[in-house]
Amino acid sequence: MDRLVFTSNATIKEQATARQVLVNDLANVSTLGFKSSYDVALQSVKVEGAGFDSRFQAQTISRDLIRMDPGPVMATGRPMDVAMAGNTVLTVQAPNGDLAFTRRGDLKVNIQGQLENGSGHLVLGEAGPITIPPGLMVSINPDGTIYARDPAQIGPAPDVLIDRFRLRDVTGVSLARRSDGLFKVSEKPDGTDIALTDRLPQVISQALEGSNVSAIEAMTRLIDHSRSFETQIRIIKEMKGLDESGASMMKAA
Repeated sequence: MDRLVFTSNATIKEQATARQVLVNDLANVSTLGFKSSYDVALQSVKVEGAGFDSRFQAQTISRDLIRMDPGPVMATGRPMDVAMAGNTVLTVQAPNGDLAFTRRGDLKVNIQGQLENGSGHLVLGEAGPITIPPGLMVSINPDGTIYARDPAQIGPAPDVLIDRFRLRDVTGVSLARRSDGLFKVSEKPDGTDIALTDRLPQVISQALEGSNVSAIEAMTRLIDHSRSFETQIRIIKEMKGLDESGASMMKAA
């Protein structure tokens, strides 16, 4: 009975890791550009102590590898909104100054005149942070080039090239989540760039990408975890009752 209680207790502990990732996904169902991640994996851990040397137990570990499945694309009509097409990611500057990546494309100009997304991360161009001159109307092409024109100018106003997004294609590249929620190259130091390939990264102008988390699927999995937890607690209570009954019989004898 002690072994059964130990097994149930270990099951509850290991499932907690999966629930943490699942709850995080549920909390980001409405977050623009959010990508779910591989929740847990199993690894074998050798059990130390009395018993056979060959005793191993399965242990769950969190693997925060990004799923690049596309989310729903929503047309907004706003000139500074962009959705990443295919496996494209947008290069931004992390709060600590590192180079990082994101799929969030609700862009705006901050008080310093620099382009940032809705999370406040500076968007990087070919030469660093992108600065937008005040009072200009901005348009973004599918290849990530940014043009602007002066709406106050009389007559045909030529578009002026401002900069180009530092877009990267991550086909075949494994991405992990940083502590600040941005993406990085898995198993590489923070700030590692992604090499350019023959694939041309593209964006969808005047649109935004939603989260790729399915609320229905996540809730179903959460209910399954809840029922599993209740089952393990019930087993522990049953074993406690059997143990007390056995102790009572021993006293009566």
